[in-house]
Amino acid sequence: MERLSLKSAAREDFLDITGELRELVRMRGWISGALALFCPHTTGALTVNEGADPDVERDVLARLRTLAPREGDYRHAEGNSDAHVKTSLLGPSLLVLVQDGELLLGTWQKVFFCEFDGPRRRELWAQWLPGA
Repeated sequence: MERLSLKSAAREDFLDITGELRELVRMRGWISGALALFCPHTTGALTVNEGADPDVERDVLARLRTLAPREGDYRHAEGNSDAHVKTSLLGPSLLVLVQDGELLLGTWQKVFFCEFDGPRRRELWAQWLPGA
């Protein structure tokens, strides 16, 4: 298993980790299979979405803030309940297919680590699943 170190810059932040994942696949010589990704933090998530237009990130965060506002009817005492809800909506894991040593993503797709309680240093776990 590989461990990637990430650093968010804001309380809510989308980090494009596509380049790091491509480099990991290249350095390890992985050809065909899948890359299983897992975020071991309860206030961080993973998603695949458009990476060409920064307004997409803004729009996703705006909608998540509407669904789970920072202040609300929360009982969790740490003051980050909205971050837990946002993480649950997106999820802590992804599976990215790899073929011929390349991530199989659509033309505009990127892989993002989503921070909802930063800024922080985070860890992302990556496990290679070889193809048949």
